[in-house]
Amino acid sequence: MGFKKEPKVVSRRKRKIRIRKKFSGSAECPRLSVFRSSRHISAQIVDDSKGQTLASASTLEKELRAGEFKNKTEAAVQIGKLVAERAKDKGVQKVVFDRNGYLYHGRVKALSEGAREAGLNF
Repeated sequence: MGFKKEPKVVSRRKRKIRIRKKFSGSAECPRLSVFRSSRHISAQIVDDSKGQTLASASTLEKELRAGEFKNKTEAAVQIGKLVAERAKDKGVQKVVFDRNGYLYHGRVKALSEGAREAGLNF
């Protein structure tokens, strides 16, 4: 009898819950949440105290879908820059980064670096 490994999705959800116990977004310092699928990536800035999304960006948006990216990592950088610009328009300068259980590597890291380049602090 061997040990049965749990699916990736279950492992990620456990990591997500463990991470979210430690912090939440507030009005002064909202949460930058990342969602990554096999084809797309999206990010949103959330004020958990009010339960409001302040800004968001995704590769599913019509104007971004038309623009072809070289690869998914480049798309993640552009999404990071776009969500940071939208956040600055709303007056948000500082955020807490929520990687949502994903490893801080590849597209998730590229998104965070794009947001930092555009002037978001975390």
